[in-house]
Amino acid sequence: MPQTAAAVAERPPGAIVGSEFTPLLRTVKGQGLLGRRHGWYALRITVNALALAAVAVGIVLIGHSWWVLLLAPLLALLSARTAFIGHDAGHSQITANRSVSRLIGLVHGNLLLGMSYSWWNEKHNRHHANPNHIDKDPDVAADVLVFTSEQASSRAGFRRWLTRNQAWLFFPLTLLEGIALKIHGFRDLRRQTSRERTVEGLLLMVHVAAYATLLLTSMPIGQALAFAALHQALFGLHLGLAFAPNHKGMEMPDPEGERWGHLRRQVLTSRNIRGGALTDWFLGGLNYQIEHHLFPSMPRPHLRAAQPLVRAHCRELGIPYVETGIVDSYREALRHMYEVGEPLRGE
Repeated sequence: MPQTAAAVAERPPGAIVGSEFTPLLRTVKGQGLLGRRHGWYALRITVNALALAAVAVGIVLIGHSWWVLLLAPLLALLSARTAFIGHDAGHSQITANRSVSRLIGLVHGNLLLGMSYSWWNEKHNRHHANPNHIDKDPDVAADVLVFTSEQASSRAGFRRWLTRNQAWLFFPLTLLEGIALKIHGFRDLRRQTSRERTVEGLLLMVHVAAYATLLLTSMPIGQALAFAALHQALFGLHLGLAFAPNHKGMEMPDPEGERWGHLRRQVLTSRNIRGGALTDWFLGGLNYQIEHHLFPSMPRPHLRAAQPLVRAHCRELGIPYVETGIVDSYREALRHMYEVGEPLRGE
């Protein structure tokens, strides 16, 4: 009979050791799955850049017509591709050269999206180190949303209302994520070193100036505002659709309990999404969340090849490997948020 995640987590400390991961790492390395794919990424970066340029030209050519709004969803899709490239650069998936990775991240994050590469990378690396850990993972810290009953019980005022209804509000709130990411990036400049702040701040300002200039010189201000609102809302929604299924509703390590090894810490807290090439494209490879968390520097095109190796290894150790369809993944994530807010609805 398959074991539950809770049962696995209750094994004696001696059963949860780093050596569980070592054989899998050896197999993955032996198959060359950690080797970089420079050509694969060069092609996608080039195609994405050309597509962005084509959209910009389209905005200039038809900006006088309201038909230009049809380009906003396309730009949102391309913005998400841009974010996925920046994400991969942050994990050194594209190249092992840290300076080149940072340059790619700055271009795709700060310059093209107006989103701080340094802020995102620092936050995201903390998430990877301790996924779903209530005290260490910034992605489950109590903010607009909460993820545990303890967090929910301390809410008051408007935030208490948000928590009561967070399952229903989750996707509408993601419409604001595109703007929120930009605001977080500008706020983070205070944390950065002087040199880093100068580079990142300059690129963020160039993005804002170029984006505003493109829209305001191509169309009337009302139309420009409508285009920007639609673009940013759909971009935020796309990112929400890509990141929501990955960990929400999965195991959350007990801060006071047993310390898991790398394999269990990453597998038990992550959820994979089933699908083919279209799913891989739409979710930027994040549908292989388990493999990505186990091997953060693994190039995106190798994640699918690593999946059967990871699944088989988990089966051999009796560790639950969670994989579901995309609709079910959203249902499970929203169910978890609904259950967290349940006590507040009984008031």
